[in-house]
Amino acid sequence: MILTRIAIGIGLLFIVSVVIFGATELLPGDLATQLLGQSATPETVAALREQLGLNDPAAMRYWNWLTGALSGDFGVSLANNRPISELISARLGNTLFLALYAAALAVPISLILGVLAALWRNTVFDRVANAGALSAISFPEFFVAYILILWLAQTGLFPSMVRINPTTTFVDRIYMSFLPALTLTLVVTAHMMRMTRAAIINLMASPYIEMARLKGMSPLRIVLRHALPNALAPIINVIALNLAYLITGVVVVEVVFVYPGLGQLMVDSVSNRDIAVVQAVALIFAAAYVALNLLADVLSTITNPRLMHRR
Repeated sequence: MILTRIAIGIGLLFIVSVVIFGATELLPGDLATQLLGQSATPETVAALREQLGLNDPAAMRYWNWLTGALSGDFGVSLANNRPISELISARLGNTLFLALYAAALAVPISLILGVLAALWRNTVFDRVANAGALSAISFPEFFVAYILILWLAQTGLFPSMVRINPTTTFVDRIYMSFLPALTLTLVVTAHMMRMTRAAIINLMASPYIEMARLKGMSPLRIVLRHALPNALAPIINVIALNLAYLITGVVVVEVVFVYPGLGQLMVDSVSNRDIAVVQAVALIFAAAYVALNLLADVLSTITNPRLMHRR
């Protein structure tokens, strides 16, 4: 089963790579003319097209790009003549740090709120938690980000722009990245909390839960010891899917807070028409999303005895 899922993931990633390359090929205008400007001579444009390989057939250019990407060589940035792999390596760590930071906040909060909402079902706490979570997920990321800037950055508690570099200490990174991490946390918490609540409530009507109640166990112990372990499969699945979103959905948040990650690099490259960098970042985002979806499938299968032992 795992090998089948991996094969499907590789095939899907291949299709996505074709879509990414084909979409950039369909962009209007000539890339060489855009880079050199309208005043460039035809000879200069022809020389640049030859240098960039634009005269080769699209299938050959796609094959060269794909084989280079598989070996870690995405080419050279057209904007600053630096290797794309060097640009990405400098930003990838920042994006992963922000995603893990947001996950470290969102996962415990979601699990605690989901367990408490299931334990105190239909109470004031349950209604307030659901209303707050749905309100947070209903707003777009940039709106939540600007609200946090208004409330927390304008008062001087946290910086509105993230200025980090390789020499920044871990504590300073935590402090300066708090607002973008909190923005992502508010966006993904609702989904994980509601899935945790629904999975636990679905199990609370099971016969073994009723037996535990008849034995006089406390509701909290029933939820934590009996219901939660058996609800791990859907919870792990939704957590992994939201981790995929945290890595691939940071573009807007990074732009708002001027965070030096892959999302900001992608937006800057689009502005500079640096197509090679856009293709590389899009492929990395797609690979991360497919890999985390595959991880979600595998973990949900491993934690479900009915799938592991079909008999």
